[in-house]
Amino acid sequence: MIGRIRGTLIEKQAPYLLVDTNGVGYELQAPMTTFFSLPDDGNEVILHTHFAVSENAQQLFGFIEKQDRELFRLLIKVNGVGPKMAVSIMSMDSATFVRCVMDNDVASLVKVPGVGKKTAERLIIEMRDKLKSWRAEGGSVPEANYAREATFGVNHNVAEAESALVALGYKPTEAAKAVARVLVDEPQSAEDIIRLALKSMLPV
Repeated sequence: MIGRIRGTLIEKQAPYLLVDTNGVGYELQAPMTTFFSLPDDGNEVILHTHFAVSENAQQLFGFIEKQDRELFRLLIKVNGVGPKMAVSIMSMDSATFVRCVMDNDVASLVKVPGVGKKTAERLIIEMRDKLKSWRAEGGSVPEANYAREATFGVNHNVAEAESALVALGYKPTEAAKAVARVLVDEPQSAEDIIRLALKSMLPV
């Protein structure tokens, strides 16, 4: 099993990223919470990974923080929650997700793409006790160091943000409206736009 990768970040287009390690390019999927903490392309990155094998695919998932990987592994043990849905759920920051579970907040969980009412209820039932032990072991998400420097033009960043939201399961019209709501006059990176757009659609 591949548990950790250290290499050069080649490209990132949510939810996928490519890391070069000694000439081998590893394609990984990652939640937006990890994307917010990634360095610029060409810089070194260290990711804690989970290798998932199914009948139809072999997938590698990457996380900046080790505790994020542990939360991901707890999520995919829930009946009806696969790796793709777990990545979507983890685009909601961990503190918010824990609050939703502990407060029986079904209404907030169903706002995550792919999560219906029955799945939300199952998450609350099956994750409550697991999250107690996860938090006792120090599971938490430190404040991400969000990239503030825009390296591309505004139009490019808007398009990249909308594409990332669509890749997470939002409809193109929903993505466009969410991005439009958070645009400001000051320069914004694609990461900033995505983060703010997600916050506008997910519970605080």
